[in-house]
Amino acid sequence: MSTRVMPETKQEARKPLIRNPLRRGHRTWTVAALAAVSLGVLATAHPTLRSASLGLPLVVAGVALRLWAAGHLLKVRELTVSGPFAHTRNPLYVGTLLIGSGFALAAGTTLAVIAVPIGLLLFFGSYFPRKERKESALLESLYGESYRAYHAAVPALLPRWRAWSPGGDAPSRRWSFERVRGNSELGVTLTVALAIAALALHVLV
Repeated sequence: MSTRVMPETKQEARKPLIRNPLRRGHRTWTVAALAAVSLGVLATAHPTLRSASLGLPLVVAGVALRLWAAGHLLKVRELTVSGPFAHTRNPLYVGTLLIGSGFALAAGTTLAVIAVPIGLLLFFGSYFPRKERKESALLESLYGESYRAYHAAVPALLPRWRAWSPGGDAPSRRWSFERVRGNSELGVTLTVALAIAALALHVLV
């Protein structure tokens, strides 16, 4: 089984370390609502050492998963099936869910308990189904049978325990910091780090 591969270019190195989170394509009501809920949770947070110890490990796990995924992802230039993509088709979304759930636990407030189901409803009821349909259709049009086999074998979110391999002459990619940078993941990491710092101030003050 083969996949179409396009070479990585020097354009990746010319991309800024951190891109505008409100750039075109990110300006949707769902993203705005999720951002508003997240800001509300942080603004009203009253974390304790106990709540932070419960939530922050999930946040760290989510950041690590997103960085791992971003270091493998080549978007439409290649059907990415290496790293965490061999376990779930959407590791970036799984990482985001871990981060959001972790912050909700760490916040230690009633608002956080309310915000979690609202966030999950927006994610699973609108954002994820729309993105999954759009991205799946695009990848199937680009890679045909290769993507259909991958789609059938690898779950959309809940990871499979054993890594899936397409076999044949499919490329095996190693993690790359340049891909992390090219996929604008450093901005996400910085935002999460600032949110952790804000929670830490709540605990210490």
